[in-house]
Amino acid sequence: MTHDHHHAHPAADSGKTLMLATALTLGFAGVEATVGLWAGSLALVADAGHMVNDAAALALAAGAAWLARRGASARHSYGLGRVEFLAALINSAALLALVAWLVISAITRLHTPQAVEGVAVSLTAALGLALNLVVAWMLARGEKTLNTRAALLHVLGDLLGSVAALVSGLIIAVSGWTPIDPLLSLAIGALILVSSLRLLRESIHGLMEGVPPHLDLARVGQALAAVPGVASVHDLHIWAVRSDLPVLTAHLVVSDLVAWEEILERSHALLKHDFGITHTTLQPEPMTRRVQWRDRLPVSNQRSHRPENKDASAC
Repeated sequence: MTHDHHHAHPAADSGKTLMLATALTLGFAGVEATVGLWAGSLALVADAGHMVNDAAALALAAGAAWLARRGASARHSYGLGRVEFLAALINSAALLALVAWLVISAITRLHTPQAVEGVAVSLTAALGLALNLVVAWMLARGEKTLNTRAALLHVLGDLLGSVAALVSGLIIAVSGWTPIDPLLSLAIGALILVSSLRLLRESIHGLMEGVPPHLDLARVGQALAAVPGVASVHDLHIWAVRSDLPVLTAHLVVSDLVAWEEILERSHALLKHDFGITHTTLQPEPMTRRVQWRDRLPVSNQRSHRPENKDASAC
């Protein structure tokens, strides 16, 4: 059995970027909440609530980034990179709770209209929009992990909230039509709902050690089975320690164990070049060894290990 471990650790400055984004977001949330309550704008108060939610999400992402940088230990041989999935799960759940609050508040406001100070709302929302653009730019130019994507999703949702509040304030200032405020809040809630459900699905998939979405188990197995000297592949498993660190284990049935070093080198090169997998554990097996195949596997299996019938299976 041979291991090929190349751990790619998150950039050291990702945590600092997230903490700075947290401070900026939380600070302006207080301003928006104060103006929103004074002006009577649900869209602005909702945006402030979303920014508080964002600040918590960013702080959680920063903590996850710090934990993910810690190396392996005797208790956590893979390190703590999987905390990224847990942080994304909590963030997505918080987004769903925010959407529920937005819907209830908007429906209540539609039934009981309130006066809104359109000009004050527009000016505050414009400042919030500028801040969100800066924070989104800071996050977008950093690492593209599930954790930072979750934080960026919060900020983009808040950016849309600022746009909604800005448009709401302008329309109310010009026409006095207050229902636009809760209606736009509902529209933003629908957009946030779609994104948060997608994030929730990805985080649960990662925690359940599913195959990373960008990888195809069958395709990887067939590629390994096509390596010269490999007769077949079985017990193929792919999961992720972090969203940017896929892990693979497999048993390779080889025609000649003497050539294993060359086969191993080719397999590692293939996995790294074609699939971006650098953390692998490959075990050689002689063709004379009998393997008990299982039915209904994602890759077609054959009971014979003839070199001319190369196959791949996962058990």
